[in-house]
Amino acid sequence: MKLCSVVVPCYNEEETIQIFYDEMQKYITKLSDLAFEFIFVDDGSKDHSLMEMKRLAGEDPSVKFISFSRNFGKEAGLFAGLEAASGDYIVTMDVDLQDPPYLLEDMYKAVTEEGYDCAATMRTDRKGEAPIRSWFARRFYRLINKISNADIVDGARDYRFMTRQMVDSILAMREYNRFTKGIFGWIGFKTKWIPFENVERSAGTTKWSFWKLFLYALEGIIAFSTTPLWIASITGLLSCMLSVIAMIFIIIRRLLYGDPVDGWASIITIMLFIGGLQMLFLGIQGLYISKMYLETKERPIYITKETNVKKQETGKHEEE
Repeated sequence: MKLCSVVVPCYNEEETIQIFYDEMQKYITKLSDLAFEFIFVDDGSKDHSLMEMKRLAGEDPSVKFISFSRNFGKEAGLFAGLEAASGDYIVTMDVDLQDPPYLLEDMYKAVTEEGYDCAATMRTDRKGEAPIRSWFARRFYRLINKISNADIVDGARDYRFMTRQMVDSILAMREYNRFTKGIFGWIGFKTKWIPFENVERSAGTTKWSFWKLFLYALEGIIAFSTTPLWIASITGLLSCMLSVIAMIFIIIRRLLYGDPVDGWASIITIMLFIGGLQMLFLGIQGLYISKMYLETKERPIYITKETNVKKQETGKHEEE
């Protein structure tokens, strides 16, 4: 019997962990030719999420947990769970049940019977989401697909059913600044997209504010595209060309009409505009340099404080 590892990152989710576990039991029994293990990753939660994980692990030996020394973010949580997973197949999903467990059967068939390396899910609508947030999300997906070579589908979730080969390819990419949606698209492999209607959380509240989503989108653009640097360079070149043209115009006007005093307002406006562009582009370059700086430090992606996972060599990821 093959093993399927279910990786579930959690941050302050004590209300949803038991609900998620109970709901999953209803559907994994339908996949009778698979054995399941659950790997809950506690991303430095401040509530009793870890206690819930330990309680479940005491009742069910197939439940594993990894607890970080602090909050490292969902990307680190996913990576830690994938590292700990020992299954022939690996599922990544959220604990709040916005990733419907009833899709597991179709996802399993797509991988085992239809020849796909991965079955991924995508929302067909954004019901219950603020309109302004939905608008920015759609713009982001359009933008990143145009300026990068990572294939990211609009509405894509981190809810995936993957083969061991695909997961090993993801683990081979050990960059510190991670954008998993981009990594999924960048590594390739044959993926079947399964659409579903948006589902509300089973309990609790979302941990993703508009500002966090904005920073996450910015992280994705920087991680998978150098287009902002090209835009800065091209705009700088055009500014230089316009400056030369303006200089020639000023010299000719000086020779023909003298040197009128008026025009200081337009000069100040242009100076402020050019200065603003310079600061903007310096900021863009600074973002890329900061990512390079963090990568060269070679810090661990996460640090484990406590776990009942014994199989993997935790090495530098775990405190002694």
